[in-house]
Amino acid sequence: MTKDYKGIIGDISAYTAELRKLIPETMNGFGAMAKAATQTKTLDEKTKELIALALGVAARCDGCLGFHTKTLARLGATREEIGEVLGMAVYMGGGPSLMYAADALRAFDQFSAPQT
Repeated sequence: MTKDYKGIIGDISAYTAELRKLIPETMNGFGAMAKAATQTKTLDEKTKELIALALGVAARCDGCLGFHTKTLARLGATREEIGEVLGMAVYMGGGPSLMYAADALRAFDQFSAPQT
């Protein structure tokens, strides 16, 4: 089964919009935490996104793979950089991480492919 990461993050985005209506305080709190965590101080944005991708692989989170590979493609990450990060994720997470590393590479390829 091939996963469509553009579709996955589209579906998730639609429902996070619904969550903003249902639980606005929680979603505002999550947004504030995300803003604070992603501020660039010592580490740049791409480095933080590479870390987030590795954690998404370890957590087996399809949405994480989609959102973070989309951002990494926008930031100009190379397939080789993605590969090194996925190697670390597999090393730290074993077999289950290997399965999600393959999916993370698929997601990156989908977002970095030329738009038709």
